[in-house]
Amino acid sequence: MSSYIEPIELLAEQFRRLPGVGKKSAVRMAFSVLEMSVDDAKAFSDAIMNAKTSVHLCPVCGNMTDGDICSVCSDESRDRTVICVVENSRDVIALERVREYNGLYHVLGGVISPLAGIAPSDLNVETLLTRVAGGEVKEVIIATNPNVEGETTAMYISKLLSPLGVKTSRLAYGIPVGGDLEYADEVTLNRAIEGRREI
Repeated sequence: MSSYIEPIELLAEQFRRLPGVGKKSAVRMAFSVLEMSVDDAKAFSDAIMNAKTSVHLCPVCGNMTDGDICSVCSDESRDRTVICVVENSRDVIALERVREYNGLYHVLGGVISPLAGIAPSDLNVETLLTRVAGGEVKEVIIATNPNVEGETTAMYISKLLSPLGVKTSRLAYGIPVGGDLEYADEVTLNRAIEGRREI
């Protein structure tokens, strides 16, 4: 027998489909929705549907946008000679928060992962090659995550870019601020040494 009446169970089940949401959190969210006024619940539902119907991928870089092209691609003040390749749109947001990078982006839409059934052909790579082949791009920064899938994807892209004569670089990874050397693993320490710079 179910613990809750069917409408609450169904609503909680939908919340559980979200990444990182467990059963207890889903039930709390379902009850929170029930505690909303009808107007607030409608606004919540409308916001979900509006995002789902109006947000699409930028045809230039693959970032999420609600316009013809994303705000980064349409910004004429950006440095068009540098492209930073990231896994997803959340990575674009993270890099933009730093306010140090002024180039363009290219969103892959994932990483190569045979275990998850994601092949190179499933990624947004062809449009990257087309952009670079245009001749304006001088450097491609590969900013995939420092894990097996991210490293595999970075190597794959760098091999594809090699014949195009463009400089290809990788984000430096190493010891986080506030971290202790004694607790860092060998890969992190190696990355920190490789990414060292003069002070």
